[in-house]
Amino acid sequence: MPFDNLPPSYQSLLANFTDAITDFSQEASFAYPRFEPATNQDYDFIIVGSGSSGSVIANRLSEITNWKILLLEVGYPEGFLAQFPLLAPILQFTDYNWDYTMERQENFCRAMINQRCAWPRGKALGGTSVINYMIYTRGNPRDYDKWAALGNPGWSYREVLPYFLKSENSNLTDFNPFYHNKGGYLSVEDPFESELTTTFLQAGQELGYKLVDYNSPDQFGFSRIQATIKRGRRHSAAKAFLEPIIGRRNLRILTGARVTKLLINPTTKEAFGVQYTKGRKKFIARAAKEVILCAGAFNSPQLLMLAGIGPKEHLKELEIPLLVNLPVGQTLYDHISFLGMIFNTNRVLEPASNLFDPRQLLSWYRYGIGPLSSLGGFEALGYIKTNVSTEEGDYPDIEIILSGAGHLHTDYGLINRRTTKISDNFYYKMFLSLEGKPGFAIIPMLLHPKSKGYMKLRSKNPSDYPLFYGNHLTDPEGKDIKTLIAAIRFIIKLCEETDAFRKYNTRLETKPFVGCEHLEFNSDDYWRCALTLLTTTLHHQVSTCKMGPLDDPGSVVNHELRVHGVKNLRIADTSIIPITLSAHTNAPAIMIGEKASDIIKEFWRVT
Repeated sequence: MPFDNLPPSYQSLLANFTDAITDFSQEASFAYPRFEPATNQDYDFIIVGSGSSGSVIANRLSEITNWKILLLEVGYPEGFLAQFPLLAPILQFTDYNWDYTMERQENFCRAMINQRCAWPRGKALGGTSVINYMIYTRGNPRDYDKWAALGNPGWSYREVLPYFLKSENSNLTDFNPFYHNKGGYLSVEDPFESELTTTFLQAGQELGYKLVDYNSPDQFGFSRIQATIKRGRRHSAAKAFLEPIIGRRNLRILTGARVTKLLINPTTKEAFGVQYTKGRKKFIARAAKEVILCAGAFNSPQLLMLAGIGPKEHLKELEIPLLVNLPVGQTLYDHISFLGMIFNTNRVLEPASNLFDPRQLLSWYRYGIGPLSSLGGFEALGYIKTNVSTEEGDYPDIEIILSGAGHLHTDYGLINRRTTKISDNFYYKMFLSLEGKPGFAIIPMLLHPKSKGYMKLRSKNPSDYPLFYGNHLTDPEGKDIKTLIAAIRFIIKLCEETDAFRKYNTRLETKPFVGCEHLEFNSDDYWRCALTLLTTTLHHQVSTCKMGPLDDPGSVVNHELRVHGVKNLRIADTSIIPITLSAHTNAPAIMIGEKASDIIKEFWRVT
């Protein structure tokens, strides 16, 4: 990656930083035993995908010593680079990312290359938890009560909370002790924060918001971020749930193994195994009890449709024999966020040179502290309700995220703008002149979009990426756009009209967005235009294998995660979430893995 546009002083610091990383590289990722596939393999359970749900299920099912478990993962264990929380965006340039992109949509992602949004998903042992920003959020109690009310008994907040607690080992300094736990596999800690965090929290209080533990039922307000890190290092699902139990004899983990076909008896409609490739060879593995899909919101529906489980007309187009007619991939919700809320300040709040100082690496290595434990520059959150919301009570419609050192131009265009696939033409016209200016950004994330997307197969070749249609900002009443504009107004008020931010002389960047110059700056029409340029995903896609009762025409699995009309096949990942959550999806995915494990044990009368 070129670093020519960094100032000379930063180039020198970066060189020293790189040398220091090399010195510490012996603390690399845990070495997993290397298993080789056998010609004939028989297991009790086959788990497809080792992401945040699959790793948990592999752990919990292998607690039953007479059950034989196979975990198949197309990716490989994370390397040393993944341990640095600050470097999260860099991981999207590696083979740990599927590097999916959304199909072109009119009036959306206009600033991106070929007008296509990046939709990164993890391809590693640990799934997306290896490349995400490690923000640990569970959601609002009302989310889960809505989930259950849709005909899904067992998924209310009261019923899922114990599974969040079961996973957690909290080392937070400020939290509600009734809603956190010690002793679980997953470490939750405080990441690095700069002085901006305190300012942000004070500003929220000035506007009448409380300081809260957002992972308690009292989510509504402002908070420091809670992170899935351990001693300042990324604590992925694989590190949390697989490393501690790697010696279990009844668990076999195969990496570099891509499942290409679900094996289902067409007469009895019973799943009995999978076909997968490793290297250039094909293998078959059989499951005496169940096949469990944990391949994520994109790959689980892909495998279903390739097996003939999906929309009848779509499968007919591709000449895939129909097994069960289900609306697989026909519902796709996503959290979108606007990247254009850039604020200038009268002084540098966190010098970029600090990030490359080798002394910071030593502090991180010894104590897990310092800016290298920052979550890609994200520092604090606020859950707010805009003035256009029609919901009753303190139910948020927007999450705002404070971004200190992690915005588009703060790294001189090297990393962050590339992760979002912003075009060179747009970046250089819009952001080149902003490089080196002190400031920060606040990102509004739309929690409950009304717009609904979908996905479908590109072909019946399992190696071909699916087609993804976000349909963002297309709801007929324009509620999504109105909510985001209301959030923009709130953020401007937060940063320009509170005493907390006035000490920095904080001002919104007034350089007009390229393509919106003809509109009055800061008008609603101006922001509508800007939203079509720099709004993109925050990688929280759900509902492609939506949970619901059999009489729900949009559902694919029931409340016990079993695929309608198919025996011995379950799905346990974010694809089953039936509604949008007031949360990033990593923590809910882990909860789903914990709950799925108990459902499966109870089904097979083992506790």
